[in-house]
Amino acid sequence: MPAHRTTGRRSLLVTSATLLSLALTAPAALAAPAPPPSPSVTPPASMSQVGGAQLGRPGTQVNLAAGVPVLPKDVTARSWIVADAESGEVLAAHNAHWRLAPASTMKMLFADTVLPKFPASTQHKVVATDLAGMGAGSSLVGIKENETYTVHDLWLGVFLRSGNDAVHVLSSMNGGVEATVKEMNQHAEELQALDTHVVSPDGYDAPGQVSSAYDLTLFARSGLQKKDFREYCSTVKAEFPGETKKDKSGKVIRQPFEIQNTNRLLSGTDHDVPVYQGIAGVKNGNTTNAGATFTGVAERGGHVLLVTVMHPEKSEHNEVYKETSRLLDWGFQAAGKVQPVGELVAPKSVSGAAQPGATASSGTAGGTASGGVSGGRAAASAATASGSSGMGIAFGIAGGVLVLLGGGAFVVNRRWPAGRRH
Repeated sequence: MPAHRTTGRRSLLVTSATLLSLALTAPAALAAPAPPPSPSVTPPASMSQVGGAQLGRPGTQVNLAAGVPVLPKDVTARSWIVADAESGEVLAAHNAHWRLAPASTMKMLFADTVLPKFPASTQHKVVATDLAGMGAGSSLVGIKENETYTVHDLWLGVFLRSGNDAVHVLSSMNGGVEATVKEMNQHAEELQALDTHVVSPDGYDAPGQVSSAYDLTLFARSGLQKKDFREYCSTVKAEFPGETKKDKSGKVIRQPFEIQNTNRLLSGTDHDVPVYQGIAGVKNGNTTNAGATFTGVAERGGHVLLVTVMHPEKSEHNEVYKETSRLLDWGFQAAGKVQPVGELVAPKSVSGAAQPGATASSGTAGGTASGGVSGGRAAASAATASGSSGMGIAFGIAGGVLVLLGGGAFVVNRRWPAGRRH
């Protein structure tokens, strides 16, 4: 059946020619040791130095100076990071490399790994084995055995409802859970996300499954290069195929039902958390072991920020979103004023350089999703990259421009940073 058209999308319109830099392969001395069997209770005295030595220190890392606003005092998360999505500069962090349970934010790595494998229009009939092995109490979108879904439907279930059932069906299509976990771990290593060890593709609590605020931010930044990833993670509402039934007249029907994004900063579905101005994704999570986790991306005043928050100690309702909002507010105030404490490194395989004016890539993963961005308007421009490389960025917006909250068009320069030599 054709994929249902999504509605209410706030989309990251990021279609760019990726600025490639010298490959950043972390020296062995900087790489974190093998993941422990379970997350630690307190941050280690020293952690991975991927992205910079300051990020390997416990506690809050920020370079305050004249004109730089002080960090918000009411942030209780065990670990967090504020980074510039374009330059890769880390503006501030707290226990950035502390290995903690990630919950469903792990689905960002799952999507970045598996999204390119299947066109969005591919159809799959679900069998019982596709849904086997899900943890008790898993979040579900409502996939039914013997029903047929498109890949587009399944990814909406992953991103909007954090459906572990959708993850398991896609994993089954990808050769099974074990094969998918292996690919995810390999992809994490390629991204230099060395704090991460995947055990379950959906992020469900499992012994030894860990990640960090730093790594989750790398996953988001990598995923946001893919057009489909951007569209799915920024979709507010969508229709999802229901169960095939007979109506009162005996006619076989399949009525869709509405699903909403569980990212409160995007959907604004809770009274105590308004929609965050400029928000455009990415992914939330919550399990008993991990507590609440969240990675969000937002744009204001020409700056695009990524914030990851892991396990707030304060138990107030929606605390993870409130702390994310405070850190985003600080980041937008501090951007351009604060000296960074580190950087988001590029993948190992990145090499060479794109010159200004290079052809922009749509970054589509697995084909364009139904109900995606449409229109004939296109624009291209170039900007000078920050940092010592002095190289330019080529970027383009293809397929029209959508308006986000506040009436601003969301346009993002995407590039891999040239990076520091460690």
